[in-house]
Amino acid sequence: MSLFNRFSLLVLFFCALAAHAQTPDAKTDPTLSSALDGELFYQLLLGELNARDGDLGAAYSLLLDAARKTNDGKLYQRAVDIALQGRSGDSALQAARAWRQALPASKEANRYLLQILIGMNRIGDTVEPLKREIAAADPKDRVAAILTIPRYFARATDRKLVASTVEQALASYLATPALGATAWTVIGHLRSSAGDNTGALDAARKAQAMDPKSDGPALLALSMMNPKTPQAEAIVKKHLEGQAQPELRMEYVRALLNTQRYAEATAQLQIITTEKPDFLQAWLVRGALELQDGKAALAERSFNRYVELASAKRAGAVRADTARGLVQAYLSLAQIAEQRKDYAQADAWLKRVDNPEDLLNAQLRRASILARQGKLEEALKLVRSQPEKSPEDARLKISAEVQLLRDSKQYKLAHDLLAQTISRNPGDFDLVYDLAMVAEKLGNYDEMERLLRSVMAGKPEYQHAYNALGFSLAERNTRLAEARQLILKALEYAPNDPFITDSLGWVEFRSGNLVEALHILQDAFKARPDAEIAAHLGEVLWALGRREQALSAWKDGQQINAENETLLETLKRLRVKL
Repeated sequence: MSLFNRFSLLVLFFCALAAHAQTPDAKTDPTLSSALDGELFYQLLLGELNARDGDLGAAYSLLLDAARKTNDGKLYQRAVDIALQGRSGDSALQAARAWRQALPASKEANRYLLQILIGMNRIGDTVEPLKREIAAADPKDRVAAILTIPRYFARATDRKLVASTVEQALASYLATPALGATAWTVIGHLRSSAGDNTGALDAARKAQAMDPKSDGPALLALSMMNPKTPQAEAIVKKHLEGQAQPELRMEYVRALLNTQRYAEATAQLQIITTEKPDFLQAWLVRGALELQDGKAALAERSFNRYVELASAKRAGAVRADTARGLVQAYLSLAQIAEQRKDYAQADAWLKRVDNPEDLLNAQLRRASILARQGKLEEALKLVRSQPEKSPEDARLKISAEVQLLRDSKQYKLAHDLLAQTISRNPGDFDLVYDLAMVAEKLGNYDEMERLLRSVMAGKPEYQHAYNALGFSLAERNTRLAEARQLILKALEYAPNDPFITDSLGWVEFRSGNLVEALHILQDAFKARPDAEIAAHLGEVLWALGRREQALSAWKDGQQINAENETLLETLKRLRVKL
């Protein structure tokens, strides 16, 4: 090392000593400063020089020895850091243990020891450090300290060992009224992470029993809600029977939506908007579900309420999700106005979209409105004139143009456009699926089947391909056994999809199983009121001789979407006038 570099290091070292002298430990313990004699000074200096020169082993030995002589926490920490710098876990652990033994009240020493043990994957040895970590926390901060525990083990691989170790560390808190619910909730999350759903549910129940008002057990149960753990929902519902926070009820709504339980989700949203009318997000989701169910008037009310609440916040900072929600509300309100042929109002809503990222969507919707007024060429021109900021924009424009052509029954043009686009993007299975649907409209059933089977081969979990082919076979009253198998395969990937359930009901109808078809279609329509499902349900009722019920089903479908092709074709074929 050059003389200049050695001099620079000396300056830095003296600065460090001066800073150390100002620490609380140095002020309260005069032995720390008095211990710094010439020999110790030289030892520290030599240790730092060795560290700077890369001889970390020698530096570690010198500084750990100095730490033991002085009982100085800063020197212990420096020894640990040097060991970690040299990637010597054993040396770091030795220094951390010596530090904690010398200064048993040091929170920093215990935390270093805990983190080093976890880093060395010695999970079973962390019980005592964990106990000390929680015990050292201020009583008012102890809940937060317990909730922080899982973060320490985020990278640990043996999740079962983590769960059992933490449970041992928390054993003394599991029966205490103040901390028991929190401790059991943390244990439940760790058990769930380890794949022990039975144990996690048991922990959630115990946590809820200790503190029925705590959100923690319900949130734990929500995280496990799926068809394989139906017991989790009971814990959530029990919590919701009380005065649950709307945020938690909203999480339950999201869980219901994930399993396509739309009616139940709507019921929960109604509770939220009744109990807390200014809860913004609930109005947006409620409007979307009402619009999906064909209840345009209710949806319009909900979206208007969302716009009213969200716009009131514009005086201050508007969160990104609120801004996105406003765009969704504007687009949905435009759709509702378009459905009742109030094109001027629809255009007015679309003009309120001012976010550059959403302008393309708004313009594409304006094109749809033009097409509905018979101005197809003008609509296509508007779509094609939109700038493309990304490949996704280009794809969105293609999809919009295809939809305009399909809605105008220009199937050959739509087919050619899709085929040309797919030739450049053969792996885009959504576009391949769209091409198959257009081929069906053209009566090219062999091409449709070939395309759908290519989707199944390339993306086996693409449930729409199985459903589309199965329904097409049923609709043509051919290969019904194969059609049933295809639709059942689709249901494996999307068990609660009412449209796939509708397809299954149609297969049963074509197979002559009218009673079974009726039950299936009634369930499908209950889950998702839709004009096409109503058309199928009405036809089954008609075939069973239950004419009044059939007319009622068709009227329901007509209220949802009077222009639905399947409904119109069914009424025409059966010579029914509503």
